[in-house]
Amino acid sequence: MTDVTTLDVDAVKAFVTIADLKSFTRAADALGTTQGAISVKLKRLEQKVGQKLVERTPRLVRLSAQGAVFLDSARAFLAAHDRAIAGLSAERRRFSLGIATHVGAPELPTLLARLNAHDPALTIEVRLDDARDLLDAFDRGIIDAVIIFREDDRRDGEVLGPDQFGWFATPDFVHRPGEPLRLAASSPACGILNIATRALDAAGLPWNEVFLGCGAFAVAEAVSAGLAVSVFSCRMAPPGTIDVSRRLGLPELPASEIVLLSTLSDARSRAALRILAAAFRDHPPASHHR
Repeated sequence: MTDVTTLDVDAVKAFVTIADLKSFTRAADALGTTQGAISVKLKRLEQKVGQKLVERTPRLVRLSAQGAVFLDSARAFLAAHDRAIAGLSAERRRFSLGIATHVGAPELPTLLARLNAHDPALTIEVRLDDARDLLDAFDRGIIDAVIIFREDDRRDGEVLGPDQFGWFATPDFVHRPGEPLRLAASSPACGILNIATRALDAAGLPWNEVFLGCGAFAVAEAVSAGLAVSVFSCRMAPPGTIDVSRRLGLPELPASEIVLLSTLSDARSRAALRILAAAFRDHPPASHHR
């Protein structure tokens, strides 16, 4: 590698974003530019370092062996640049982000770390909670942005992707015909519980709430313990559980959408949200087998 001190910051940022999102299209969306501009920046960087960094086919984008080696150094380069820029100004920006516990993906900690590295002077306060509580806080101006499943009574927000629900329980969960289905939910006002009970009522199947926990994590523990059945996004089913829809004769559940609601308008906050949105789009819902 030669002339490393003359690396272009935008070109390195384009490379790192491509590496993170594994897509030129999503990288362009996250950086607020075009796919053509991203390609030009990557080519400029590859010419500068004298190495092929990204291998691209019509169906796959992945790092080359040289690109994988360069990635950590590229992240360190960007972090040093951002710290230097942040040091020139005392201005810091913060915003609050709510993510519904039924939406939050397993890769969330890594994603938040990347958001922090994206702009060290930007503090993101993250709140995980039930969707209804987050939506209420957003409407009252307490939270600046939320990522939730779309509610029936509102059509605003940016769609991040579709999602599919399923009925999940442990493989040895026993439900006797004629008895009410034992359900677990995070609260009486839980939107997921409403989806489940509407479907059961429409199918004429009796049900009973046997566990009301504090958030989706508590519900997951109850289901994993074999206490009850609950509805989860197929992306977020608790480990060790299976979809029991067919075995128990449970009704099909309607698909939903993951949406982003935001009141943020400044460029730095919007840039962070673009990275977040692109990451959700990069992780499609798992296939649903009944």
